Amino acid sequence: MDRKATSIWTGSIKEGKGTISSDSGALQNQPYSFATRFDGEKGTNPEELIAAAHSACFAMATSANLSKAGFNPSRLQVTATVTVSKKGEGWEVGSSKLQLSAQIPEISEAKFQELVQDAKVNCPISKLLRAEITLDAKLESAKKAGEPGL
Repeated sequence: MDRKATSIWTGSIKEGKGTISSDSGALQNQPYSFATRFDGEKGTNPEELIAAAHSACFAMATSANLSKAGFNPSRLQVTATVTVSKKGEGWEVGSSKLQLSAQIPEISEAKFQELVQDAKVNCPISKLLRAEITLDAKLESAKKAGEPGL
């Protein structure tokens, strides 16, 4: 099963802008820019999207672990905080902090901690954040103004 998103960027890093779209349609030409990423301007950015994916994935992995162990969570609220900081000449995503507030009837603290720690390690996005990154890059010829194409 593949999930896809496409980003298009035009212009320089500081003055340029981009859009993000997902095949599901959940994101449709969602704008982003240097200002939304680093200057606090309203709009999304890659780190926010990683945080959203990590919080949703962890909530589902936690629910799956609880269900397998015979517990039915009333409510799981997960906040993921992805930290990006300056490193040398560039930027680095240094961590993703998960915060969970859970309402689960009849579970002990020890069992709760066991199941959520397992979810933290084994949710697919947690695994992705530790994964090898592969790249297939293709350079296309630049189109001149007025030419069909991009």
